[in-house]
Amino acid sequence: MTQDPFENEDVRHLQLFLYLIPVVGFFPALWTLYRRQGTRRERNLSRLVVTLALGWMLGYCLLGTGAEVSDSLSLPLLITSSLLTSGYFLTNLWLMVRLWQRKPLKLPVVSDLSDRLPLR
Repeated sequence: MTQDPFENEDVRHLQLFLYLIPVVGFFPALWTLYRRQGTRRERNLSRLVVTLALGWMLGYCLLGTGAEVSDSLSLPLLITSSLLTSGYFLTNLWLMVRLWQRKPLKLPVVSDLSDRLPLR
């Protein structure tokens, strides 16, 4: 009888860190949601990660497009885009610290939004 390598709680915990890697973690999180497998905690974190990544990507694209179109607002939009990207990376880092401390992984607005989206 072969044992699933992810049955160990510590290995599952490390797998959650993978989801929180900025940009890269989006894909395993999306795959977990697509397969509709994993523990409840994995699915909740996957929804949060996908919501965060899609929000960042949408904001980044919109701000970049606005900077290309507008001459007078180009610099402020690019600065805002860089602040959004820095915030996205810092949020993922903060969530990694919370995961390491084994604390709940909730964000005030994003967690509520991810719970309401049909990403189940």
